[in-house]
Amino acid sequence: MAETKNLLVEGTSKTPQIDLNQYTGELILSGRSIPENVAKIYDPVLAWIGEYIKSPHKTTNLRLNLEYFNTASSIWIAKIIKILSTIDKPDYVFFIHLYIDIEDTDTLDQDDIKGIMGSLIDNISEPLLSVGIRIYGLDENGKIVKESQIFI
Repeated sequence: MAETKNLLVEGTSKTPQIDLNQYTGELILSGRSIPENVAKIYDPVLAWIGEYIKSPHKTTNLRLNLEYFNTASSIWIAKIIKILSTIDKPDYVFFIHLYIDIEDTDTLDQDDIKGIMGSLIDNISEPLLSVGIRIYGLDENGKIVKESQIFI
C-alpha cells in the first residue's frame, strides 16, 4: 500500500484552507466554506480520509475552524465525520473540534452542544472508537476563552 501523503490546500474567500496531516492526526478545515463546486473541494478530502483510516494516528483531531459553511458544505463535512467514525480501533480516539464565537457559547450545556453539531453527529451511529466533541468559544480576536467537551 502506498503511503498516504499530507494534503494541504490554500483557502480562498469562498473555500476553506485544508490541512490534513497523516503523521499527527490533525485534520484542519479553516476559513469559509461556500464553494460554487463543493464536490471539487471535498472529493479529494474524502479520498484522503478513506486512505487515512487504514492507518490512522492514535488520536485523530478534526478541527472545524470555519467562520461560515453553507448547507452543501455541511453535507460533505458530515460525510467526513461519518468516515472517520468508522476507524476500527477501539482504543483510538476521534475528536471533533468546533470553534465558534464566544457570544454563542455563553449559555451552552451538553444538549446545546449536540444541537450545534446537528446533522454532523447524526451520522455517527455506532462508532468503533471513542468519539468526543470539543467546542471552543472564541473572542473577537480569535482567542479561545471557553471550552466545553462531551463524549458520544
